[in-house]
Amino acid sequence: MCGIAGIFQRDPQQPLDRQLLANMAAIQYHRGPDEYGVRCFDDRGVGFSHARLSIIDPYGNAARQPFVSDDDRLLLAHNGEFYDYKRIRADLTSRGDRFNSKTDSEIILGLYPRLGLEKTLTKLRGEFAVALYDKDEDALFLVRDRFGIKPLYWTMTEDGLVFGSEIKVLFAHPKVERRLNEEGVLHQLIQVMVPGTTAFEGVHQIKPGHVLRVKRSGTSFEVSDLQYWDYEFPHADAHQNPRPEAENIELVREKLLEAVTLRLEADVPVGCYLSGGIDSCSILGLSAAVRQDPVKAFTIGFDDADYDETPVATEMAQATGADQEVLRLNANHLYGHFEKTLWHTERTIYNTLAVAKYLMSQRVNELGYKVVLTGEGSDELFAGYPAFRRDLFLHGLPDLEPEERKTWESMLGESNALFKGAMLAEDELDDPHLSAKIGFTPSCLQPWLACTHTARDLMQADLRARLKNYHPGEAIAATFDSTALSGRHPLDRAQYVWSKTMLEGQILTWGGDRVDMANSMEARPAFLDHHLAAAAVTIPPVQRIKQRKEKHVLREAMKGLLPKVLYEREKFAFMAPPAHTDQEKWQSMMVLADEHLSDEAVQAAGILDHQAVHNMLEEAVAEETSRARKVQLDAVINHALGVQILHKHFIAQDVPALAARRAQELGWVPDKAA
Repeated sequence: MCGIAGIFQRDPQQPLDRQLLANMAAIQYHRGPDEYGVRCFDDRGVGFSHARLSIIDPYGNAARQPFVSDDDRLLLAHNGEFYDYKRIRADLTSRGDRFNSKTDSEIILGLYPRLGLEKTLTKLRGEFAVALYDKDEDALFLVRDRFGIKPLYWTMTEDGLVFGSEIKVLFAHPKVERRLNEEGVLHQLIQVMVPGTTAFEGVHQIKPGHVLRVKRSGTSFEVSDLQYWDYEFPHADAHQNPRPEAENIELVREKLLEAVTLRLEADVPVGCYLSGGIDSCSILGLSAAVRQDPVKAFTIGFDDADYDETPVATEMAQATGADQEVLRLNANHLYGHFEKTLWHTERTIYNTLAVAKYLMSQRVNELGYKVVLTGEGSDELFAGYPAFRRDLFLHGLPDLEPEERKTWESMLGESNALFKGAMLAEDELDDPHLSAKIGFTPSCLQPWLACTHTARDLMQADLRARLKNYHPGEAIAATFDSTALSGRHPLDRAQYVWSKTMLEGQILTWGGDRVDMANSMEARPAFLDHHLAAAAVTIPPVQRIKQRKEKHVLREAMKGLLPKVLYEREKFAFMAPPAHTDQEKWQSMMVLADEHLSDEAVQAAGILDHQAVHNMLEEAVAEETSRARKVQLDAVINHALGVQILHKHFIAQDVPALAARRAQELGWVPDKAA
């Protein structure tokens, strides 16, 4: 697990700045503090840099990246993990290949020349971001894993393409423009992003399951975006004659155990994140059964009993003999580290769970761990969120009696009252663009689209005017593949949309890689294994959600190792207590607001309207404001703080100078011959 960066120039004869490449590595030192490297093909105008977190083959310099193939044809930088790499390496060795290290990364240099990129990608299992330059093709390939677990960004300058694992890496380059754009700001304020975009003008993400191919022709580029993987939900008719439930239970158990076993592979200690949910408890239970020694389990605890899951987590830890570490957090912890967390997330956050996870990864690092297994992805595969249940009974059960439908909705509302306004919308919202593309507006997007009016009002008048004809739902809908949605069951469509928006843009970003790697800690979400996903999408909706209970098949597959209370209860969304629920936390939020949402700060940034900010803060504390609206405003205030903080750190600050200083402080001065 690492940070990667690189430059691909239009003019192959333009000299490369090795120190700049080192600076781009240094500004992401947190991703790879163990060593760095810079390699260039000077006659081709291409150079990569790498900051390494050593997990596989951590001893000596053989695994130091970037790698150059023995024939000097290929230049490679890799972030992430390839599982099952030992078998692949042994197979390639039997065919005559030789390797200079024991790292998983190097298998690319054996697979690609033999198979080409398309077939090589079918062999790769895990989470990864890859940059590969091929001299013979004079082309750069930027590849992101199937689910978007690992980040990868790119932009164009007047000289060529710049890429990196984080946006700040691009901004370390002095020729990369640093500017927030109005569409990006609006989406930051409503939480949900347009897939592939960022808050910043001209800065793009490689989409999950995609390859960006940049081929040079003379001094110009031909850029193509190619999809190599997607969720393949079957047509709705296929669910009419499904596999027996017992077979699906066995299939899920088999595939999940395989995924967990592969992800326990490391040359350093591996722990587990543990909440009170089925997902992380299943991961811990299987890990404890596979391992010979006790597993270290890390749990976040909150000072509000309504949001605290430590009792169930502790019961699970005791049942498996795990060595549990509980990190208890309060309001001062969460808002006291809010700004630092956003330096790493590079986008706004609606809930301080991101801060809690940042603090947890810090604790994991302090205890000497570099790797943990996590439960992310289970809700996406097995329909765990309350929004999925809502979409199922509204759109996916046509034979459900009206009274029964009303009972479902009432029970769902009661069990998720804490989260209404965030996980569920207060009122039904229909976006015509999304409904035209999907058949309905998925419940997962409704609470955030419902913030659009509030978000627009928060923006300065000139920005609002430029957004007059812009519709967030239309922009989001335009990114979805109609062929993946057409003819699918409504629950399949809802899960597909969540995975393309909230999973990649939230769960795996400010709830995953960015807050984990902020403290040099690799998280491995075992559920996000494409072999497991291929099995999960074939499970019929009535086996995913059965008798109003989500994740039925997973629940049954893991029944033998789950605490009884967990096996029987509904999904409980894991989030930090919102600020409005506690006076101390509200005051902590207001301390940040005094700094970042003051009239002076707002006017200096030129993004928000200071009067609209005042109005929002007043509404948030008014007695007549409903609970659901307070939950919504809590999120929007966090987003407004976030927009201001993003401007401070990435626009107002001289990022290239910061990167240069960090490189000098670290002594990262590359050899001119590299």
